[in-house]
Amino acid sequence: METKQRIQSIDILRGLVMIIMALDHTRDFFHITAATANPLDPATTTTGLFFTRWITHFCAPVFIFLSGMSIYLSAQRKTTAKAGSFMIKRGLWLILADILIMTFGLTFNPQYSLIFLLVFWSIGCSMILLGIFSQISKRVVLILGLLIVFGHDLLSLAELPKTGTTAVLIQIFLTGAATIVPLNSTHLIGFFYAILPWTGIMFLGYSAGAWYKKDFPESTRRQYLQFSGAALCLLFIVLRSINIYGDPSARQVYPSLIQNVFSFLNASKYPPSLLFFCMTTGPALLLLPALENASGRVAKAVATYGNVPFFYFVVHFYFLHLLLVAAFFLNGYGTKDIVQSPLFFRPRNFGFSLIAVYAIWLFVVASLYQPCLWFKRYKTKHNQWWLNYV
Repeated sequence: METKQRIQSIDILRGLVMIIMALDHTRDFFHITAATANPLDPATTTTGLFFTRWITHFCAPVFIFLSGMSIYLSAQRKTTAKAGSFMIKRGLWLILADILIMTFGLTFNPQYSLIFLLVFWSIGCSMILLGIFSQISKRVVLILGLLIVFGHDLLSLAELPKTGTTAVLIQIFLTGAATIVPLNSTHLIGFFYAILPWTGIMFLGYSAGAWYKKDFPESTRRQYLQFSGAALCLLFIVLRSINIYGDPSARQVYPSLIQNVFSFLNASKYPPSLLFFCMTTGPALLLLPALENASGRVAKAVATYGNVPFFYFVVHFYFLHLLLVAAFFLNGYGTKDIVQSPLFFRPRNFGFSLIAVYAIWLFVVASLYQPCLWFKRYKTKHNQWWLNYV
């Protein structure tokens, strides 16, 4: 296995979003209202709950954008055909991992009654498409990325089919937030991430990866990142203020100032709207050049999580769910209560305060540092083929 060129700022930012991401999953498993209330509803949420959920919005788009960057840089060491072939194979592996590994980690249901297709599904499909179109032209990848990200919200203005196979396919590929399809009388499959809007983000990240080539001037890269980030932030403010285009749910007016702030920031993640992309990726692009000279123990520790994202993602889900099982039985529930919820060991009326959620989150992240450091070192010292896929 070739020694990979590491970009410090990318690793640190990826590690940061991986750490924040665990907060949302901890909330899903442990917060008292996780199964009964919408934390982003301006009419009912609290400030602490809203921003606990909102800050995690940065994770998926930034991670997928950075994945596109990393794929571009990795492809520089291969022929176009080999790079494209590897993207396709890795994409297929991620889809399989979502079905077999992540679905069980999320549900602990050995019968796989409901298969969850989530972030690995969207990344995997995006990699497959990137593997195909990158062999045609890098310019085609950029043009398609721009068209998808900046144009797919036009569909919210159109009259689309609401029933039938065509409607299901449109939801799976473009508009769906949670498209549930029956496989048989006892099994369902849920498409929770619409493919193409996330593909557009990966395509743009892949195109921006060219700014990190060895022969690309550092000062020019910084300017591009700062200009792009500022432009996206400004575009978010303008479009959200105009309230005509960029998100399938228009901003609503509420009685109080803080509710209106919530409404302004509550851009659609499922699927990721243009406003969602601007709101999250804009600040991330501004942060990247600032992280290029980051140093010290904290930066190194955060980068460790970013070095092994697949390992961290899978392990943290299983760790959280095992902690949930322990809390389930310690709170007096028994085996008769296990199947009373779509997610095993998570009754609807079960959970803890937001403060407890934060405590559990910090415990989980801290506990996974040494395993992540071990796996990072293992990958550095070993060259088994399968390490390229995790």
